[in-house]
Amino acid sequence: MNEQEFEVLAAKTLTSLAEAIEDAGGDAELSGGILTVISDDDRTFLLNKHAPLRQLWYSSPVSGAHHYAFKGSWVSTRDGTSLTERLAKELAAAGIAAEFA
Repeated sequence: MNEQEFEVLAAKTLTSLAEAIEDAGGDAELSGGILTVISDDDRTFLLNKHAPLRQLWYSSPVSGAHHYAFKGSWVSTRDGTSLTERLAKELAAAGIAAEFA
């Protein structure tokens, strides 16, 4: 995937995630390629694009840092977990029951 394709895919992914979180009543802000989600108990979850490696990077107060590469879907480079699976599980534990397509 070239840089332009990555930028389009990453922007679409972040926008879709932000909308799903907001639809679930969560506090999501997308700005400058960084998605910030703050739970009711003041935990902050961050997801941002990292263009040089063509990855999405996730920082979580629950599980720490993870990097995701696109392989048909966004998959953790560490343990193979899908981004949406991890995000849904961790946000649900924080009181945000978002459903991701």
